[in-house]
Parts: sequence; C-alpha cells; structure tokens
Amino acid sequence: MQNARGAALRPNGGAEVSRAERADVIVVGLGAMGSATAFQLARRGLRVIGIDRFRPPHDRGSTHGDTRITRIAIGEGAQHVPLVRRSHELWREIEGETGPPLLHQVGGLVIGDRDDPFLAQTRAAASLYGVPHENLSRRELAARFEMFRVPAGTEAYFEPGAGFVRPEAAVAAQLSLARRAGAELVFGEPVHTWAADAGGITVTTGAGVVQARELVLCAGAWVTKLVPEAASVFAVYPQLLHWFPISRGYEVLRAIPIFIWEMGGERDPFTHLASGFYGFPAIDGPGGGIKLATERYGTTVDPDRRSDEGAAEAAAELHRACLARYFPWVAAQPLRTASCLYTNTRGSRFMIGPHPDHPNVTLVAACSGHGFKHSPAIGEAVAQTIVDGKSEIDLAPFAIPPELFRDAS
Repeated sequence: MQNARGAALRPNGGAEVSRAERADVIVVGLGAMGSATAFQLARRGLRVIGIDRFRPPHDRGSTHGDTRITRIAIGEGAQHVPLVRRSHELWREIEGETGPPLLHQVGGLVIGDRDDPFLAQTRAAASLYGVPHENLSRRELAARFEMFRVPAGTEAYFEPGAGFVRPEAAVAAQLSLARRAGAELVFGEPVHTWAADAGGITVTTGAGVVQARELVLCAGAWVTKLVPEAASVFAVYPQLLHWFPISRGYEVLRAIPIFIWEMGGERDPFTHLASGFYGFPAIDGPGGGIKLATERYGTTVDPDRRSDEGAAEAAAELHRACLARYFPWVAAQPLRTASCLYTNTRGSRFMIGPHPDHPNVTLVAACSGHGFKHSPAIGEAVAQTIVDGKSEIDLAPFAIPPELFRDAS
C-alpha cells in the first residue's frame, strides 16, 4: 500500500517506520472533519492517533448546535455536489453501524429575489447534477409555506432531499467507529508544536511527544495557531445561534423544511457582511423554540478568547430585520443562544491538501461556514489519498495554491 508521497503504509502495524513511531497517521482536531478522517483511516487498517484539545463532541468549535443544514445542490459552487452526495450515503452507512439517526431529509428551501445570485447558483447546480427539485413562484411559496411573509419579487428553490444532520451525534458516532477500528483517541491535550521532515512527523502535546509517518491537521479555528504562516489566509468569525419561542403554529413549524432566505449582497465575508437568515423545523417540542440564525462577519476572534458578548443585541437585530418582517411566528426574545466559529478564506472556499512545504502534512482547513454537510466524504477522500495516492472524488477544486502561504507571510 503506497501513500500519496510514495511511502509504504501497511495496515495494522505493518508500516516501515522507526521504533520511535507509534502511528501511521496523527489526526489533530476531532470535530466534523477530524472524526471523519480518523474513522476512514482506521477502517482501512492504519494505525491512527487522534488528538483534540477538548473532549469531542463539544461546543467550543464549529460542530455543535443540535442541527446542521445539508443540501445537495450547493449554491457556494457546483464542485461541492459530489461531496455532499457521498456524505449522504456515508451518513446512512454510519447510522447502520451505530444506530441513532443522523440525517433527517425533511426538505429544504432557498428563498430570494428572482435575480439573487445564490438562488441562481443553487438552481444551476441542481440542473447540472440532476438533483430533484422544484422552482417555486412567489404565489406557490406563499401557498405551500404559510409561515413565511413573502414580498413581491421573491422566488424559491425546493429540494426534497435536503434537511439537517445532528452534528454532535455524528461526531460521536464516527469517533466510536474509529475507536472500534483501532484508533487511539486522545482528548484534552492541546498540540503545542509539530515538525515534519522526510523521515516523518513529530507532534508535541502537554503529555509528551508522538511520532508518525503522516499528519492531518483538522484544527478548525485553531489552524492558524498550528500553521502561523497562513494567519492572513484564514479569518475566524464568531457566529450566534438562537432558539426563539414559538408564538403560534407549532404544528406547522415542526413540519417545515430547513430554509435559507437570501437578501442580496456578496457572500464573501472578507468584503461584505452577510444578509438574510436561515432556520430549521421546531424539533424540540412546543416549549423548545425554533432555531433561527444569520451569519455575521463584523469582527474576527481568537478562538481561545471567544465570548457571547453582544448576543442579546444580535438576537434583537435578527428579529427586527428578518423575523418580524418575513417569519412572524416567533416571539422577540430568544429562549437561548449558543455561539460557534467559522474559519473562512476569501471566497469561502475549502482548502484541502498537502502543506506547500511539507508533503506529509495534510491540511483540512477553512470550511468557511458550509463544511459540515461535506465532512464524511472529505474524511473518506483524505484517507483514500493518504492510503492509495488518489481519491474517488476529485479534491483538486479545493487544493491549496503552493504560493498562497508564502505570499501570506
């Protein structure tokens, strides 16, 4: 078995490594991407050590909040469609091995002005890949989905196969399967440093040193602490999730699809603040509220110094600007608020591939607020690349430009 760098990686302890090495691959960060990668590597028989500074699933990064949207036609770019399609298949396989449901295909709406770019790109991706869908006029949207107050000029895209995934359960399931396949998982250990050369990888944590042939960095918002030469490439933004009380129509709201309502403007957080909002069905009972949120790109944050400061003001602004006008079935004061972190690049693109200076270090970074839905397939593709030298799904659209980090420094 040859990895992408030409070194032999033999399953179950057979790798040709020095006696100091304990693993074939070290995976740093065990959230959405790291748990998927560790599982996919371990199931292929490699000796895997996964390390996380917290105890996943946890609420310190980007993989929590009860629900995450998934949709097959991706308005962020049609190149993502193969990833999310394969991820849906993998969610079902994982459910078959672990039991609890993860993927809930309740349908999904993208709503916007008839000339909204994101709505147009979603429709184009659906047409290109033959994704079952309906294009709805304003009249059809208002008639079928009475919870929305729909202004003139609005249209929608409806995808029956869209829905949501349970992020905490998904991470827990993949970590369980990784451990079952032989992976060693180390929680509560921040990685202090790492070093790479032609002979392998050395990772230093508070508990000591571990060595391997390969390193995969899935550190999310902490990526710039481990790859400081890329600090200007990535930007970490705090996001707030709100659960608003239901003032009327619980039986309607518990059966709605997920939705994304676009309200114009660029989606590139480096140049424009996001507009619009998104939401989920009311899955927590009549007293549990309904999860609604927007995206905010006003201020970056150090992931170790995040806070929920400004949450009340953000909820009030979301209600005033969006909910009171277009979704008037909820009360103004949220029942609760949670925060998460988006790690973005310019253009909100993924970066997946070898470090420009270290071919035995793979970065899985900058999911830019829309990575979770793709994470099982990304983990599988990264594992295939490390083991076989190539992946079934082409990761070239997400490759890291060799000059990028050098220009950033």
